[in-house]
Amino acid sequence: MDKGTVHDRAAADGDPAKGSVSAERAAAGLGIQLVRFSRLLTAYRQRATFESRSGERVLLAKLVRDGERRATDLAAATFLDLSTVSRQIRAMVDRGLVERRQDPEDRRGTLLRATDAGRARFEEYRRQRDAGFEKLLEPWSAEDRYQLIRLLSRLNDDLEEFEYARPESGEAPGHGGEQGATQE
Repeated sequence: MDKGTVHDRAAADGDPAKGSVSAERAAAGLGIQLVRFSRLLTAYRQRATFESRSGERVLLAKLVRDGERRATDLAAATFLDLSTVSRQIRAMVDRGLVERRQDPEDRRGTLLRATDAGRARFEEYRRQRDAGFEKLLEPWSAEDRYQLIRLLSRLNDDLEEFEYARPESGEAPGHGGEQGATQE
């Protein structure tokens, strides 16, 4: 498929001279591109050996980056169902990637933290992912790479804020299904 045609279609309903598009057309175009991106990402994950444990990767990333926390907080922070988090954590504890310790503030609770082996596994996942993206982005200009990161960060920030602010959901984040944020 001609990449120019795909890229040009995204701006077809806006003002090409100004590089602008209405909010309505942007919403439609974003919807199309996000569905396409999701499909391509799924195909990429199926081929990537490090993605066979994507839930593990997400949870380890959160524990490595943000430090120890309770399973309920981990579920909310990753937008995963608590039962999914509990199952994943149990498997990671068994493999020595995560350890549990009693919460000193509430002795009934348990805090989770990544072990040295868990940190090493997280770094391995990150290196593999980054190597693939480096190869993908090599032909892009430095400005395009910068803008991609800037705009995707903004979109993710807004989506995260939107998700946390949804009063109509009736559920706290992390308790509504198997969807996961890939924050790593």
